[in-house]
Amino acid sequence: MSASLVYVGMDVAKATLDLHAPTQPQPQTHQFANDSRGHRALVRWLQRFGSVQIVCEATGGYERAAVAALQSAAIAVAVINARHVRDFARAQGRLAKTDRLDAAVLSEYGRCLQPSASAPCSEAQQRLAELIARRQQLQRLRRAEGNRLEHVVYPEVRRQLQRHLMALDRQLEQIDAWLSQMLREEESLAQKVARMCLVCGVGRITALVLLATVPELGTMNRREAAALVGVAPFNRDSGPWRGHRMISGGRAAARQALYMAGLVAAFTNPRLKPFYQRLVAGGKAHKVALVAVMRKLIILLNRILQDPTFQPT
Repeated sequence: MSASLVYVGMDVAKATLDLHAPTQPQPQTHQFANDSRGHRALVRWLQRFGSVQIVCEATGGYERAAVAALQSAAIAVAVINARHVRDFARAQGRLAKTDRLDAAVLSEYGRCLQPSASAPCSEAQQRLAELIARRQQLQRLRRAEGNRLEHVVYPEVRRQLQRHLMALDRQLEQIDAWLSQMLREEESLAQKVARMCLVCGVGRITALVLLATVPELGTMNRREAAALVGVAPFNRDSGPWRGHRMISGGRAAARQALYMAGLVAAFTNPRLKPFYQRLVAGGKAHKVALVAVMRKLIILLNRILQDPTFQPT
């Protein structure tokens, strides 16, 4: 990192962007509208500072347009997990929370930790992420409505629930058709899915969910891949006391997809089945052994995408 790089904090709200630039002798703050006009004004304002990197939190989507506009203008942006930033603020004794204060905390976070810039998200990646997110939403709705149907007595209510379930099924079919069309149109995506499906236990939907929720797959080392999905066991030791190693954090949607793939692989995969059986025979709980299989599986998938010549058999 260049010593002259300025880490500018950007707090994102639905309608506004609050900026904090740690300039001398006084820091500069500014607020922009979170729309296309405000994004253009933001780019012009940042260009005054020379070499800058924006640090902002992932806010569930409100940051996407601003981040895309900044990256299009060749301005580096680091999108940070909001929990990490809040923990950083608490560690410094900063308990107050406003948009302007959060922008200042983000700027200080960047200066102290120097996070890497986030890679630009392609249009295809964004489309895939939205399709998979919508598919998961529909599946949750269908499970909830199916559970309600089991306890409903009145025919009128049952018919309404049944109609809603049929509508949800049609929408799920439409999502799957769009995903199939995307695979036909995006050759690189289709190749990745085909490579991942070489692993016994991994199907097309599992591969698509992992590629949508973990776009970094294939660019990390084995420890990073396991930690990002949340299947890396962490020590809990203190002095002579040795606690149980536990998994923590990670991306829940990816871990859920990996769980089903791991369950199949533990009983059918010629490489992972003996590993699972050896752990259980050695006294490990079935769930612990399954998490170990999931960890092996995500590391294997990461390796497959890293090295096109690697064969998983």
